[in-house]
Amino acid sequence: MFDIGWSELLLIGIVALIAIGPKELPGALRTLGQWMAKVRRMASEFQNQFHEAMREAELADLKKEVDEMATKAQSYAHFDPIDDIRKDIEKAASPPPDLDTLTDTAASPPPAAAPPAATAPESPPAATETPSSAAPAEPAAPQNTAPVNAPDAGRAA
Repeated sequence: MFDIGWSELLLIGIVALIAIGPKELPGALRTLGQWMAKVRRMASEFQNQFHEAMREAELADLKKEVDEMATKAQSYAHFDPIDDIRKDIEKAASPPPDLDTLTDTAASPPPAAAPPAATAPESPPAATETPSSAAPAEPAAPQNTAPVNAPDAGRAA
């Protein structure tokens, strides 16, 4: 601990014998021993309290981990995949709540979807004129612009 060799202890003993005297030396050594025992006891108590606090902190951490594991185990115990799938399907099949209120408040049913009108095939894009081409670009074919809901849109005149 203090790295004191036998020669240093012998020197301290000789100085103590001369300074204290042979009559008082046994009492002084006994008192020194008692003081050392008190210091060691106090150091041991401090060390034990420190170790106990560390164990309590570790136990608190372990208790927290065990509680988290128990919570997860509880959630796995109530795991019902069929019920989860059923809820997901019901949620996906039901219309959004704002659409329900719109259809309930409407007085007339929504119009039926009309079939798309026949359109002429689109012509390829006109080529850009270059200095080497002498032919004029052909005009694009007229598009069918009849309204979709018109009664005569599909009949020939």
